[in-house]
Amino acid sequence: MSDAQYGRETERTYERAGFGAPVRRGSRPAIIVVDLTRGFTEPGFPSGADLTEVVDATGELIAAARPADVPVVFTAISYTPAEATGDAVTWLHKAQGMRSLVEGSEEVALDPRLPRAPQDHLIVKKGASAFFGTSLAALLTGLGCDTVLVCGATTSGCVRATAVDAVQSGFSVLVPRECVGDRATGPHEANLFDIQAKYGDVIGVKEAVGYLDGLPRTAP
Repeated sequence: MSDAQYGRETERTYERAGFGAPVRRGSRPAIIVVDLTRGFTEPGFPSGADLTEVVDATGELIAAARPADVPVVFTAISYTPAEATGDAVTWLHKAQGMRSLVEGSEEVALDPRLPRAPQDHLIVKKGASAFFGTSLAALLTGLGCDTVLVCGATTSGCVRATAVDAVQSGFSVLVPRECVGDRATGPHEANLFDIQAKYGDVIGVKEAVGYLDGLPRTAP
């Protein structure tokens, strides 16, 4: 584990604490695409930013996963009108801009540039983690998965929360750096540092594609 922008003293502190060891790469991974919906990938929406490069890199990763029949799970935050305008979802008192993520709206639609296929899964969630209050852990267990590659947005919010819950649910976590994004560089980099230190391996998309390329191919 190393990130020079935080200084050698930070590196020494984390190394002394025993953080940053590599995770196991399993033989049955899944790709979790966290909240790459238009409300997050397009700058015209309140919660959005231009995540074109993240969408493109995630598409590359998904394409590499298809020959080995790696499961792909998309997630989307979507609120009912009552949830979006009321007090039932405590998170929305803090994250007011996300009240626009109303079911049926443009904001909650998956980015159309993503290569979604009929066999892919979709998890609708109300909170940051793709695991909290959803069937994701049961789905991954049912699929026989042992490793997850976490992509999506935002790095400092839903991606980090998903990575934390994934490892706590017993899955090895890989986060391809080019496949995650945020509204600002500072939170993005700080949370990649934290994920690498404690929860998973932050890797390049080329390494992630190489890992997928090494899996057994399924019959056509």
